[in-house]
Amino acid sequence: MTGTRIDGIEVAKNIKREVVQIVESLKSQNVLPCLATVLVGDDSASQTYVKNKHKACEDAGIITKDHRPPAETSQNEINELIDMLNDDSSVHGILVQLPLPNHLNEFDTITRILP
Repeated sequence: MTGTRIDGIEVAKNIKREVVQIVESLKSQNVLPCLATVLVGDDSASQTYVKNKHKACEDAGIITKDHRPPAETSQNEINELIDMLNDDSSVHGILVQLPLPNHLNEFDTITRILP
């Protein structure tokens, strides 16, 4: 049995082109796609990941809103931030960067995001 070679770089380029076309279509309908990111604390790997997400969004024409509460932020404060983002009609997606500081409940935080 022979396998099929898949060029991951080419697949990624095609997906990026498709996303740009979708974003352009949405913009033509006066919808400005927006991703809100939430990074609690100052984990350097997480900072890099969020930075790369912002760059990918910028390349595709997607607006980003960056939220960086300090590591000592309470669960209640994170819940309030997510509720505010859920209610913001200009936000179309929310990314909460994991891992969260140990005192925060990841499951409760992530499931608070409305689909």
